[in-house]
Amino acid sequence: MPGVPGTSYVGGAHHFVTGVIMRRLALVVSLVACPVFGLAAQARVFTHADTLRGSNTPERAWWDATFYDLHVSVSPTDSSIRGSNGITYRVLRPASVMQIDLQRPLEVDSMTQAGTHLAYRRDGNAFFVTLTAPQQTGDHNTVWVYYHGAYHPQAGPAQRGGGPFHWNTDTTGAPWIATSNEGTGGSTWWPLKDIPADEPDSQRIAITVPDPLIDVSNGRLRSTTHNGDGTTTFEWFVANPINSYDVEINATASYVPVRDTYNGVNGPLTIEFWPLALHQPLATALMPQVKTMLACFEHWFGPYPWYADGYKLIEAPYLGMEHQSGIAYGNKYLPGYIGRDLSGTGEGMSWDYIIVHESAHEWWGNNISAKDHADMWIHESFGMYAEALYLECVKDQAAGQRYLVGVRNNIKNDSPIIGTYGVNDTPRSQDRYYKGSNMLMTIRAVVDNDARWLSTLRGLNSTFWHQTVTAKEIRDFINTGTGVDLSRIFTQYQETTMIPMLEYRTEGKTFSHHWTNVVPGFDMPVRVGLGSDGNYTLLRPTTAWQTVPSTMSDTTELRVDPAFYVTASRAKP
Repeated sequence: MPGVPGTSYVGGAHHFVTGVIMRRLALVVSLVACPVFGLAAQARVFTHADTLRGSNTPERAWWDATFYDLHVSVSPTDSSIRGSNGITYRVLRPASVMQIDLQRPLEVDSMTQAGTHLAYRRDGNAFFVTLTAPQQTGDHNTVWVYYHGAYHPQAGPAQRGGGPFHWNTDTTGAPWIATSNEGTGGSTWWPLKDIPADEPDSQRIAITVPDPLIDVSNGRLRSTTHNGDGTTTFEWFVANPINSYDVEINATASYVPVRDTYNGVNGPLTIEFWPLALHQPLATALMPQVKTMLACFEHWFGPYPWYADGYKLIEAPYLGMEHQSGIAYGNKYLPGYIGRDLSGTGEGMSWDYIIVHESAHEWWGNNISAKDHADMWIHESFGMYAEALYLECVKDQAAGQRYLVGVRNNIKNDSPIIGTYGVNDTPRSQDRYYKGSNMLMTIRAVVDNDARWLSTLRGLNSTFWHQTVTAKEIRDFINTGTGVDLSRIFTQYQETTMIPMLEYRTEGKTFSHHWTNVVPGFDMPVRVGLGSDGNYTLLRPTTAWQTVPSTMSDTTELRVDPAFYVTASRAKP
């Protein structure tokens, strides 16, 4: 996700929203995050609508989405859409009421099953449809939803969080239409079960646009149908599970594809870049970087997860988005992050930020997807950490480390990087990028075994291949894979805003130290320089004072290995 300047229970009751808050309860639910290890209580207010959107309600829990058959006709002249979605599902247990999500200003025209019209009622952005046919465990059934609506046109390049539609014009003055709806949800423009824990096994995306527009969406193009009424339907098909917020429309008359093949670990992978015609030479010049990136990430994370659907970059009128197998690209063909280095070190200026960061999400966010938006750190912390690994591939480990140390200047520590569960709460702080990636660099330094670190990153992607996960599953796997108990480190960096401080003092030839500003029992090892030879010594501090031999003078500031995201301070006399 571009964020940046751009579950699931996790070990403590302060983050767990218990049960399902029934929609028949009060319309506003006030949830207060309890103080965590010295943090002041932060009042958070979530609405009844937040709970309907973010929790696995009884009307969602009984069915599993297996296929979405989406058909949408887009009219740029009045910023309207009209469409239908066939929602095929597997019955997990018998029930008669189904929740389907579709946000205003869109309206449902009708819902049917097996040709029978169904009754439904609207509760904000959720529709509750009463099914008349028996729903037997194990059955596969389909509900069709027909809908329409018009949006207020959004002019100019929009960032993430705008949309869902960006109504623009391309370099020729023709309409340029694109969607982006991370956080706000796919239900901003199509009806579905809009909860990240449930992904369909596959999906059709059939988009009808006025001639001469060309639509590019996720997966493979199956057919192009000229309808005889001045419109054309582009039918795309995704053969794999897909995040609902990843489904996309990109349409303009100026797309001219650049095609190539990458010989990857699972064989030939088609790679495409769909730029505006004016930018075709610039897109062609970026293809070698795409191949280098894919080779790097296949080394660190395992096979690209979507060989069946291919790899695409699609120029968009906004910064970018990790739409699965069809990444939206809006970095303006500039180095770094729209021409600047997020780290301030120079290390971020030799590569295209959107290509590297958004492609990393094909593994972290698309292959491995968080069950709850509160755990978007799984997507973003690994996504930004992958940027450093790319630098390690093309340069060396020191360059990647310098980059992550540089982005520490962007860390605000204004809130924990894990949000509140069950209410579609994506933490607003960008620390899940900057702080989360530095946490992962710190963990690698703690593990101090690169072969094991590599196997852990690959193992995560193979074990949770095409799955939705909880934070606990990811944390437990890393603990097991590395052979190191990292539980307190995860708690420290993800569930608090405190940065560990190594407090120390020197007395003659001894060095005394302990951790402060940490969670109870925090005992992370750290490497520090205790002499003038430039070498580092591994210490194993706890919250209790310890003493080791040292030749460090009483006036020298302590050197801490920059791979560790900590602070150090000389104790006051």
